[in-house]
Parts: sequence; structure tokens; C-alpha cells
Amino acid sequence: MSRCCELRAELPGTLEAVDAFCQQFRSWYATAGDRDSRFGVELLLREALTNGVKYGSGSGTPVTCVLRGGRRRLLIAVMDQGQGFDWRAVLNRTPVEITSTGGRGLEIYRRYADRVRFNSQGNSVVLIKRFLASAVLKEEAR
Repeated sequence: MSRCCELRAELPGTLEAVDAFCQQFRSWYATAGDRDSRFGVELLLREALTNGVKYGSGSGTPVTCVLRGGRRRLLIAVMDQGQGFDWRAVLNRTPVEITSTGGRGLEIYRRYADRVRFNSQGNSVVLIKRFLASAVLKEEAR
């Protein structure tokens, strides 16, 4: 990303809203993001938003998302209004295979994010993706 920029949204609690926001994200990231990290970053975003909708927005309450990018990193913050989950217990269990159809969110976070933080309630996650120095150098050369 060439400079600090931000994208914020309060999404209706539907998977259709997640799809629409991910499309908006693709356009936003195409102008400012690192092409080599696009897949992983969108996977992190989609997983966090989908979990917020599926587990925290059962009553149709909105899911809040903030994306903040700079030259060296992208921050993804997603918060829902659900009860949350005991992320500490989930972290201590045996990792799920990435090809499984359920229970793989934390494994995706571990593999694609450089840093993962949940609030104590477990209804908010912050994911940080750092960019390689080579991506920063390519951007500075432009």
C-alpha cells in the first residue's frame, strides 16, 4: 500500500452483504494493495466477516469492519454484537485441517495473518498482515 488509507463499513448481518463488501474491498485493494498478498488478505477478511455474520449476527444485527492500510501492513478489525466465543479454549485444541469444511477460522488466521487479537468476550478480532520488504521497495520505486 502506498500510503495510509482506510475503509469502514457497517454491514447487514447477511452473507450477501459479506460478498458485496469483499467485492468493494477488491476494488479498494487493487488501487492501494500489494498484489502478491491479495488472496491471503481477502481470505482473512472473508473469514472474519463470515464468522461475524454466522455466529454473532444471528438476529440480523450489523457487523462492523474497519480496514486500515499503510505501506508496511494492513489491519482488519471485525466486530459483531453476538455473545462471542471462548477463543482461548479453541486456541488450545488440536489444529483443524485447512481443508475441513468447518472449524478452520483460527487456522486460516494463523496461516495468513502475522498477528491475531481477540477481545476478552470473543466477538471482535483484529488481524494484522505485514507486507514483505520487497513489496514495499516495489511501491517506493514507482
